[in-house]
Amino acid sequence: MGSWIAAVAYVLTLATAMAAAAQGASAAPEIAFDAVADFLKLPDDIYLGEVAGIAVNSRGHVFVLSRGNTTGPAYGAAAAQLLEFDARGRFLREIGHHLYAWSYAHAVRVDALDNIWVVDKGSDVVVRFDPGGRVTMVLGRKAEASDESAHPLAHPLPPLPPLDGLFRQVTDVTWDSAGRIYISDGYINSRIARYDADGNWLGSWGEPGNGPGQFHTPHSIVSDQQDRIYVADRGNRRIQVFDTSGKLLQSFHIDVPAPADARVLIGNRPSAEVPAGGSADATMQPGAPWALCMTPGPTQYLFVADAYPGRIYKLSLDGRVLGWLGGAGRTVGRFGWIHALGCPSENELYVAELLNWRVQKLHLHPTPAQ
Repeated sequence: MGSWIAAVAYVLTLATAMAAAAQGASAAPEIAFDAVADFLKLPDDIYLGEVAGIAVNSRGHVFVLSRGNTTGPAYGAAAAQLLEFDARGRFLREIGHHLYAWSYAHAVRVDALDNIWVVDKGSDVVVRFDPGGRVTMVLGRKAEASDESAHPLAHPLPPLPPLDGLFRQVTDVTWDSAGRIYISDGYINSRIARYDADGNWLGSWGEPGNGPGQFHTPHSIVSDQQDRIYVADRGNRRIQVFDTSGKLLQSFHIDVPAPADARVLIGNRPSAEVPAGGSADATMQPGAPWALCMTPGPTQYLFVADAYPGRIYKLSLDGRVLGWLGGAGRTVGRFGWIHALGCPSENELYVAELLNWRVQKLHLHPTPAQ
């Protein structure tokens, strides 16, 4: 009886949260903003490729992880380069030039101690650099290149069972207040890996699927000041929130309708809406979370980006949509597949775009209190 009551309570809580999110979305206002697309001052001989990651440290320095500096064949080439800029956008240095981990850039984050963490989807490793740019921790392991048959870990459908300490197309990283590490692992394993602050494996939670606590491409991950872990469950078009042990606390989705004339930069226009948590892949549906960013506070907000219609959404931490901005396009102030967001404050955003090979700096115009 007790377990039945708990299950009913969970369903009621989840339904209430989803209703609140939907109600907030229906009244969400458009947020006015200014955009600068040439904020970064690149040296003459360095070019950005698809910008997969963006992060800002305590000094306002901007770290850009790009699929640039490509080496190798036309297909399957290594594509990852980490660049640092000061608060005015002036180039400072490249970090990790020719690093063994560089294969296919996916995310960069900066922790509370200004360590720089890079997540490489191609090599299946997560690397921590100290503020000076030296490697101080490596999680996961790159496939060996000792013979011609070497290849990434196999991932047939259904995928092979995951192995502790190894990733398969890893996507992102975050931490709690005790320094424990949470890694979204990722396209194949569809789980959250958990380490202590010293890099010791603690376990994982999640598996492929569309039920509560399951994932269809956990693509981005952030935490708040209460140590709640927010996971962008992109293929299920929802954000799931957990405590540090992996207990599901909340699940919500973004239901701001796409305009009838919304642009599609690549591919066909989505023909039918896929329900949040449905069985089909909802990656290109409105509100499918590609990127998450948590502001530092004291009042924290969650910023979320989708690929279609290419918007950024401002959310309260209970999932209510407070406003939205932007849309797909190639001109300044429009976006081409936002893959990462940096949000050092409520009204300052850095936007990393895949299709437009650029970073835009946004200044949001303050809106009345929600």
